[in-house]
Amino acid sequence: MKTNLIKKVFKNYKLQEKDKALIVRLADNEMDVSRCEEILDFIIELKLDKSSVVGFLGYQLFKVKPEKADEVSQSFTKDELSIYNGFKNLKDIRYVSKTEEAEDIRKMFLGMGNDVRVVIIKLAGILYDVKHLSLPLNDADKDFVSNVKEVFAPLAERLGLSSMKSYMEDYCFKLQDPAMYNALISELEKQKDSNEKQIEITKVRLTNILNELGIEGEIQARQKHVSSIFRKIKAQNVTMAQIYDLIAMRVLVNTVEDCYAVFGKIHAIYKPVPGRVKDYISNPKPNGYRTLHTTVIVENMRPLEIQIRTFDMHKNCEYGIAAHWIYKEKRSGTTKLDKKLSWFREIMESAQTLSSEDFVESLKTNLYSGEIFVQTPKGKVLDFPNGSTIIDFAYAIHSDVGNHCVGGKINNVMKPLYTELKNGDVVEIITSSTSKGPSRDWLNHVKSSTARSKIKNFFKNELKDENIKSGKTMFEEAAKARNYSVSQLLEEKYIDEMLFKYSMSSVDELYAAIGSGSLLATQVVGRFIALYLKEHELLKPKQEVVKISTNSEGVIVDGATGLLIRYAGCCHPVVGDEIVGYISHGNGVTVHRRDCPNIRYLEQERLIDAEWEDKVKTDFVAEIKAQTEKSNGIINKITNALTLAKISIRAFEVKENAGGLEFSIVIFVKNKEEIDKAINLLSSIKEIRKVFRAN
Repeated sequence: MKTNLIKKVFKNYKLQEKDKALIVRLADNEMDVSRCEEILDFIIELKLDKSSVVGFLGYQLFKVKPEKADEVSQSFTKDELSIYNGFKNLKDIRYVSKTEEAEDIRKMFLGMGNDVRVVIIKLAGILYDVKHLSLPLNDADKDFVSNVKEVFAPLAERLGLSSMKSYMEDYCFKLQDPAMYNALISELEKQKDSNEKQIEITKVRLTNILNELGIEGEIQARQKHVSSIFRKIKAQNVTMAQIYDLIAMRVLVNTVEDCYAVFGKIHAIYKPVPGRVKDYISNPKPNGYRTLHTTVIVENMRPLEIQIRTFDMHKNCEYGIAAHWIYKEKRSGTTKLDKKLSWFREIMESAQTLSSEDFVESLKTNLYSGEIFVQTPKGKVLDFPNGSTIIDFAYAIHSDVGNHCVGGKINNVMKPLYTELKNGDVVEIITSSTSKGPSRDWLNHVKSSTARSKIKNFFKNELKDENIKSGKTMFEEAAKARNYSVSQLLEEKYIDEMLFKYSMSSVDELYAAIGSGSLLATQVVGRFIALYLKEHELLKPKQEVVKISTNSEGVIVDGATGLLIRYAGCCHPVVGDEIVGYISHGNGVTVHRRDCPNIRYLEQERLIDAEWEDKVKTDFVAEIKAQTEKSNGIINKITNALTLAKISIRAFEVKENAGGLEFSIVIFVKNKEEIDKAINLLSSIKEIRKVFRAN
């Protein structure tokens, strides 16, 4: 397998002998070959440069043999080293709590540095990971899938990687709503023959148009992505049977003039659908997307989308930002790439200054918002997210302008600071040297990450001493509440690890973050305590594992110590589940499922491993959720199926919603196998779209 990987690199890149030797050396490690090969295919498809390949393979070597990788990296060029270091600074995403989830995303962006190639390759790895996830998902996987959908897919789109974005959304859809995904796939399969026939007819007619006009070109056809179809079903509140434009045709030509000529000729032979004609050549999307779109009624009397673009536009659409490496754009001065990536630089800057939660909120604003374009009085055009105000504009000019802003004129008319800007506005900022600076309320009225970051920085710097003082007091009180002294926790080795975790340079900076509210004192103290207990081997009590069995009186106990055990009501663990114990105050040990979402909120030092013994003979309760279509006989079908399988029902509840019915069924079981049996039984009922075990 490694031989195939090396051959691919040699085939697609012109390499000197020393480069070939380097590639062979980098590939000679215990890496995950299938993952590396798939990501490498993506790098090659996007035609990223040799430095990207070397930096990526160098990082794979670093993951298994750090010392060897650092030795090999001494022979890297400056550009290769930039990619390699960008990956080295990244950490694997590991979700423990919502706060840590946000912190991992922020640190990922910090680690990437300013090299967008690292971002592109990282996204390829994320695509691989979500593609190869399988059901059922644990909580960490669910959080990961959610972030792929909400953060990484929009980021891919913003970078112009539209295919990657669509595949990410498809895989997320498949994992988050498998029943609906499979239903749509089944429906698409039914229409496959009809669609293919229409594609052949339309392809012939489009070819005739090119021949009549004497235009050289290429015609492509594709089926729309499943996630895109589902969005349309939800947005238009229609059924799959009412969605007709499931396929799209694409015409590629050499010049913009050819695009408009083909566009006009298509409308001469096909009737366009009103409201579905869009000119993204004259008015490109914010990510640089340029194409003519039209939807027409074709021979089978159904709508068909046709896109017309030049070959150069197609490269930019397919490869996005990566196209600049394909074109080998010269890097002297300010390039088109630099201009396209100005928003990305803003994200990197805000990762340095904002708290984790603020950063993720700002990132989503950048990715989801549309763009507006406004001007300075001298005619300079600036772009902002939709909903931006005069304050956003002021900070885009300069930090000092924003900090001393007292008003603004829009098209020569005085307006309040919170006035939202519109496309084409000419904005002039009014400042005052006597201004005391921004108000905290401004944070509720800005959209751009630049403005938010600069306002936060103002308060952080202005109130730094006060924040350090109050943060130190809050830390000491939180430590005292947990019966620890500050001297126990603030050992140099613990401090170093915590500063690295939060990307900070001093304890004062950590205190300032607590004092400003960016970090919770209880959370920081908890992590220091975890480090202390880990070193002093106090993380667990003397018994290594709680072994759960039943005594002669039917009471659940730890078989070794007789310690009282009880089951958590939030996740209802049963025999067969992976479990963990929580040593509670005076109430023995509470047993949770290991994937219980509430574990993240518990004091981590009180968690202890737990396992079942064969002696456990008792009835457990488990809750199953089922989502169904509205049907008169569905309740009977569910209860009959469970009764015939000799599964006892303890409680039964049904709610009606816009999409159908939602059932909550509590059953008695002996073990996890009986829960799986119940879920499989209900899954076989055709009206049930989704069935799963509830926490």
